[in-house]
Amino acid sequence: MPTDRWGLTLPLPGVPLADHKQFVQLAEAEGYTDLWTGETGGPDGFTPLALSAAWTERARLGTGIVGVFQRGPALLTQQATALTDASSGRFVLGIGASSDRMVAGWNRIPFERPLSKVEETLDFLRVGLAGERTETGFKLETAPAHPTPIVLAALRGKMLRLAVEKADGAFTNFLPLAGLPRVVEGIAGAPEGFELLCRFFCIPGEREQVEPLARFMFSSYVTVPVYANFFRWLGYGEEIGPMVEAWEAKDRPAAAAAAPWDLIEDTFLVGPPEAIRERLDAYVAGGITLPVITPITTPDNHAALIKALAP
Repeated sequence: MPTDRWGLTLPLPGVPLADHKQFVQLAEAEGYTDLWTGETGGPDGFTPLALSAAWTERARLGTGIVGVFQRGPALLTQQATALTDASSGRFVLGIGASSDRMVAGWNRIPFERPLSKVEETLDFLRVGLAGERTETGFKLETAPAHPTPIVLAALRGKMLRLAVEKADGAFTNFLPLAGLPRVVEGIAGAPEGFELLCRFFCIPGEREQVEPLARFMFSSYVTVPVYANFFRWLGYGEEIGPMVEAWEAKDRPAAAAAAPWDLIEDTFLVGPPEAIRERLDAYVAGGITLPVITPITTPDNHAALIKALAP
């Protein structure tokens, strides 16, 4: 099952935003169709895309994802409209609940009813982005000239169903290849054109080179409650149990040591670029319509890895 879309995550690790122009233009020249931002502890999800809108001509620009708790729905509507306008209609708004660690822990905002919060925000956005007046009385000063598709961050059953029912796509993350069929099953009945995006952490190198970093990344992500619940939903509760227990005891080295290597290898894309490409092809064959590549390497190797993993 070939895909006609191929994405790159922005920003690139270790590269200042002001120095991204060469990499963004290289990606577009190499055939990448999409540029998608994350939003964790680095830059916000919108600023790298605003810069990229000026640096590119064809690439689609998406937030993958920005949280609905940290911004009000009217502000999200304004930000999405601004980027859609700046990119002449090349923008996709990816939204999600984010995580309890980021919302409640970092921002001190109650992380309550995430499914309802996402649905309420999505309903607001559909009205606001159409240039119509919302129930709160908000209306854009100028009606948008281009539509803005909306993609939902969706890991498990109910959020996947919401994406199918009300959004234009679903964005998954930290997905083991063996767990892909269950996610695909969760979007059964999706309309034609519905997208299934997934971010892939690509770490080039042999096991002895990449294992310490991979263990740290895996244990710090999958111990976040929303991801721990995702892996339990996929059937890996027993495998991640000791790691989660160690993390909750604040023993980070023990958590990394307890991270199951077989599961790390099935979730991260490690090895030489050729092996990473084979894994990406397997995900596409299994139903991912847009792989979004995150190169985990040093700044001096970004260009080579972007080329090696190009479509």
